[in-house]
Amino acid sequence: MQNPAAPQNVEMFHQRLRDVSDSLPKRMRQCAEYLSAHSDRIAFCTVAELAAAAQVQPSAMMRFCQVMGFRGYTEMQKLFKDSVSTGFPDYESRLSALRESGAGSPSALLAEFVDAGRLSLENLTNTIDARSLDAAVNQLSKANMIHVVGLRRAFPVASYLVYAFEKMQIPAMLHDGTGKLNHQHAIRPGDALIAITFAPYSEDTVSLATHCAQQNIPVVAITDTLISPIQLQGVLPLCVSEVDFGAFRSLSATLSLAITLAVSIGAEKNT
Repeated sequence: MQNPAAPQNVEMFHQRLRDVSDSLPKRMRQCAEYLSAHSDRIAFCTVAELAAAAQVQPSAMMRFCQVMGFRGYTEMQKLFKDSVSTGFPDYESRLSALRESGAGSPSALLAEFVDAGRLSLENLTNTIDARSLDAAVNQLSKANMIHVVGLRRAFPVASYLVYAFEKMQIPAMLHDGTGKLNHQHAIRPGDALIAITFAPYSEDTVSLATHCAQQNIPVVAITDTLISPIQLQGVLPLCVSEVDFGAFRSLSATLSLAITLAVSIGAEKNT
């Protein structure tokens, strides 16, 4: 029997799962049940990791991809990677959706954003890799100068970090893109870079991080997913996920991570 055409979006993927689940053999059904409950992992995990979590062989997971209409795991994963990178409506659409949903008064909005921030902070506590955080502080505390880049939504985090470093008398430089200048020539051996970017990712930030990594300048990246383009060879990533409300995302968890970095580096340099 010829396999059906591959789902074109995540909604079609879940509909296909519901349609085929009852007719699948045992191992295929295990794959379907696991992915139905954990489809958020598809964009970030290897086929071996998903297979192990579903308690099946990787070959069974590959066969399941074909049953779903995909040529292989890479094609199925691309569907979910694309949904991560393109799932951000413009601000006019977000405001329109809030009006249509009857979001309520400013005080009601405040309660919703506070709740989203609380969930973001809880996620950060549960998911941050303590070893990566320790390694980042160790790398940055040894730098002669800490360069910081973060544009668009990441700019408040970058500017706060430089402000905090200045108050603690730690040499730091903000790369803000003014005049379309990236000032990469100012980064010297012995320095380090903190690069901050979230989907949709800043090409200028990724470019500066790439330049530094190629020059063996230590780079610590604050980003949102394991598929971020800033996850480069030689870059130490710190992943933080913000819970949104109405497609508006705060910086509660990201700023908490930035404060932790700044204070930890300050304490390390003053010991």
